[in-house]
Amino acid sequence: MTSREVSVEIDDHVAIVEIHRPPNNFFDAHLIRAIADAYHQLDDDLGCRAIVLCAEGKHFCAGADFSGPTGDAKELYAQAIRLFHVRKPAVAAVHGAAIGGGLGLALSTDFRVASPSSRFAANFSQLGFHPGFGITVTLPRIVGQQKALQWLLTGERFDGNAAFAAGLVDELVEDGEVRQVAVAFAHRIATAAPLALTSIRATMRAGLAQAVADATTHELSEQTRLQTTADFREGIAAAAQRRTPVFSGR
Repeated sequence: MTSREVSVEIDDHVAIVEIHRPPNNFFDAHLIRAIADAYHQLDDDLGCRAIVLCAEGKHFCAGADFSGPTGDAKELYAQAIRLFHVRKPAVAAVHGAAIGGGLGLALSTDFRVASPSSRFAANFSQLGFHPGFGITVTLPRIVGQQKALQWLLTGERFDGNAAFAAGLVDELVEDGEVRQVAVAFAHRIATAAPLALTSIRATMRAGLAQAVADATTHELSEQTRLQTTADFREGIAAAAQRRTPVFSGR
């Protein structure tokens, strides 16, 4: 269950799934497929009761890399939906940044551990773009409609303290302890009866995978439409040049 970009380590009843695209861990359909493949193999492993998703490098996941070809978004979302069909509970160890689709990846798990210096953003509006990765479903489900709407419309960045206050982060720990505490969190889950774990989780997440599938269909349609606009080109250029975008509404 180990590839060049996604590795799996078993620690008692906890599987540690690690992304290896440092320093930013930008993703594409290939990487999300590799994560989903690892998850689904772990679903069939009776020795695994919980999963920790973490990443090598400076950031958990800085989203998609818009500086080059973004690939097939339809395939990307098909693979993303597979993450929501996994039966085992998962904890994300979010060090550094979880931005855009990287936030969406963190939201696909059941729990998130971060530090005050962790950074989050659903920055799509600042790129002249529509949110994706099912964030329009997963974010309000966790933090509520109003806070999700605020973050999606402003595209503003916020730190681990704000994420913890909103309920996006479940445990806030010191810098350098994120992975350790996430693994400990998963071990606490793994002490429970495995059949009960999957049963309870299935009940609590009932309908989520289908809701994400429906959302990504709409999200992709809007992303495709907005990618043709001058505002999208300006947003991407401004991000690359590290300046404030000047949008025209065209």
